[in-house]
Amino acid sequence: MRNRKTKISIAPLAALIVLLVGCSSDPKSDAYGQFEADEITISSESSGVLKSFTVKEGMKLENGQKAGQVDSTQLSLRKKELHASVRAVRTNISKLDAQAAVYEEQLQTAKKDLDRFTNLKQNNAATQQQIDQAEGQVNVLQKQITSVNVQKQSVYAELETLKTRIAQIQDQIEKTEIINPISGTVLSSYAQPGELVSTGKPLYEIANLEEMILRVYVSGAQLQEVILGNEVDVLIDKNIEENELLSGVVRWIASEAEFTPRMIQTKEERVTQVYAVEISVQNPNGKLKIGMPGEVNF
Repeated sequence: MRNRKTKISIAPLAALIVLLVGCSSDPKSDAYGQFEADEITISSESSGVLKSFTVKEGMKLENGQKAGQVDSTQLSLRKKELHASVRAVRTNISKLDAQAAVYEEQLQTAKKDLDRFTNLKQNNAATQQQIDQAEGQVNVLQKQITSVNVQKQSVYAELETLKTRIAQIQDQIEKTEIINPISGTVLSSYAQPGELVSTGKPLYEIANLEEMILRVYVSGAQLQEVILGNEVDVLIDKNIEENELLSGVVRWIASEAEFTPRMIQTKEERVTQVYAVEISVQNPNGKLKIGMPGEVNF
């Protein structure tokens, strides 16, 4: 009986193996992480009833835009009271100026009398007593003028104190206005109009989402590849099978190593020291979200 051998071609099988290996290979990125944003919590700088507050989650606010107003009625009344005190003090200054002017005129007359009695004394037409009385009058008037000037200094000091208090009240009034400090998107809102707020109470949280931060961790061996200011490739999920390539810039590198990064890939990585790195990525279309995973190649 004749044996029949089946002849198998190796070339197609080899091609299939190469194809399978090629499909299964998934080149790893240099580092992995999550997108963050520079979040800022805006708090009240004044205590009182929140008369107006228009901030809602998702709202975009501009730098310098007014976001709300705390009731400033009592502060305004105190400011008016202080202004009234300033007017009263200035009236006292005017009275002291008028009093000093009278003393100055009397002093000039007393000096003339002293000169006249002195001249008469040379001709034995006046007594020493008259001269002494004239000198005494001059001295008294000079002391009275000095006393008025001292009182004026005290009143001027009081006036400066009032002006300082007015400036303080004005500063407090200005702080009742809630002014947004950066352009960005409101992430959370914690207050409502009519609510009683206190100094330091968080009102809302805002972040500039047009520039996102991808925080990743690299090993000491990778650190030499990471250069501050360099452009890097950032990958995000486009769909289940594909990635989308973005451009980023290394904006910060940690100066000290740390353990247990938030994004850990393998068991081996959990026992190594790593360095945190922040990558700045522009996000004009808003496709990047806080917490979204990302990859980077240096």
